[in-house]
Amino acid sequence: MYRILSKEMLSPAICRMRVHAPRVAASAHPGQFLIVRVDEHGERIPLTISDFDPVEGSVTIVTQKIGASTKEICALEEGEFFEDVVGPLGLPSDFVDKTDDELKASRYIFIAGGVGTAPVYPQVKYLKSRGAYVDVIIGAKTADLLIYKDEMSALCDHLYICTDDGSEGFKGMVTGLLEKVVLEDGNNYTQAVAIGPMIMMKFATLTARKLGLPIVVSLNTLMVDGTGMCGACRVTVAGKTRFACVEGPEFNGYDVDFDEAMRRQGMFRNEEIEEDHKCKIR
Repeated sequence: MYRILSKEMLSPAICRMRVHAPRVAASAHPGQFLIVRVDEHGERIPLTISDFDPVEGSVTIVTQKIGASTKEICALEEGEFFEDVVGPLGLPSDFVDKTDDELKASRYIFIAGGVGTAPVYPQVKYLKSRGAYVDVIIGAKTADLLIYKDEMSALCDHLYICTDDGSEGFKGMVTGLLEKVVLEDGNNYTQAVAIGPMIMMKFATLTARKLGLPIVVSLNTLMVDGTGMCGACRVTVAGKTRFACVEGPEFNGYDVDFDEAMRRQGMFRNEEIEEDHKCKIR
């Protein structure tokens, strides 16, 4: 059993939990994920690790209430328990293997969309601890859906805010802000990283290509069972079939077949809607 040490609602539909999981915390790296189960009958839910503290033995997860299982997770309170927390799973971000000199010579720009901002945080935290230069763009539909603003601002070199409706920061899409930051503001970067909705990562990649900027994307939203056995996270990368959960979740954005990935992402939508409806009438 894994006790919930703290819980807070970042928005009406997004909750952040700190969970006691010492072995996971001791082995975790940026870019990896874990799997939680609410109870013995619960669905296995893969969630990217949003932070980890080996000394305290805790990991932080951020969950958005979308379907039946994520609503069950967010319904848990501080002091209650998860039946299982399994991890860390997946491959760490590739910058973990770089030398301090390589990272100090790097300039990163992160493009974070919605709840994708949460897994960006440990990456920025790690890179800054190693001496890299890091700017961050956080995008959301409206200002009340922006998360991790204060935490990110305290870490990165420059934080840029973007909302679809202009309720805070730049009005428009993250791709438009990325172009402004590079072309109008004159910032040069050696690496971009985009984490968020699949459609956002697709267009962030197209924009990065136009800017001549290498980009890494995280396909964590494709994962279902998190072990490669279900096959739900199959995606074509550089013309080959890859499994996001065991060979990723991060890949070179230029190599990802985003259209196929988005089709695969919608495969279980009807089943999820049906299960959510059942939960409402129970």
